[in-house]
Amino acid sequence: MGNVVLYHLLSLDGVALEDHSEWFTDGGPEMFANLGRVIGPQDDIILGRVTYDSWVEYWPNSDLDPFASFINTSRKHVFTSGTPGATWANTTVVTTPAAEHVADLKQQPGGDIGIHGSIGLATSLLRAGLVDVLELVVAPAVAGQGRRAFDGEATKQTLALTDVQRSSLGTPFLTYRRRTATADDTAATQPAQACTIWSWTPFAG
Repeated sequence: MGNVVLYHLLSLDGVALEDHSEWFTDGGPEMFANLGRVIGPQDDIILGRVTYDSWVEYWPNSDLDPFASFINTSRKHVFTSGTPGATWANTTVVTTPAAEHVADLKQQPGGDIGIHGSIGLATSLLRAGLVDVLELVVAPAVAGQGRRAFDGEATKQTLALTDVQRSSLGTPFLTYRRRTATADDTAATQPAQACTIWSWTPFAG
């Protein structure tokens, strides 16, 4: 398949957007256009159980596109130790370790693999080095409290900032790609700006 792509909506202090969050207020057309760009190449979606249980109650009956059509028709892989109480079309329940399943999935033909929501699952796959692209939407707001998107320790990883866009309300859309430093990794071959992260809290001071 293509890349494993992590899409996160964050506050300036690294808190991830959740259902009850009130600090993310940008719902303009640029937000939907950027989301459409991210999900367009994706054929498969990987979800944690908590995100699945929340979304299965909402998205099957939603017409909020582009995400509703995408999430309802794409192949979904939900990682859980038990059987979900509600069913959702095109869903595969996965009880094996997430890293093993995703690594195998990456070897199959097809498009990109998207991670949406699923903070704990996303962190574990980052730690395993299986995430190729981070698509971060950063609200111009400080949440003050909430679950941080990149909590937990991780080995040093180096990313390349490959694209920066922003909405008319000032919300930046940042695209980072994982890169592996080599002796041939020069400015000529890697023109994008590099960003080295020591822990998965990109906005910590």
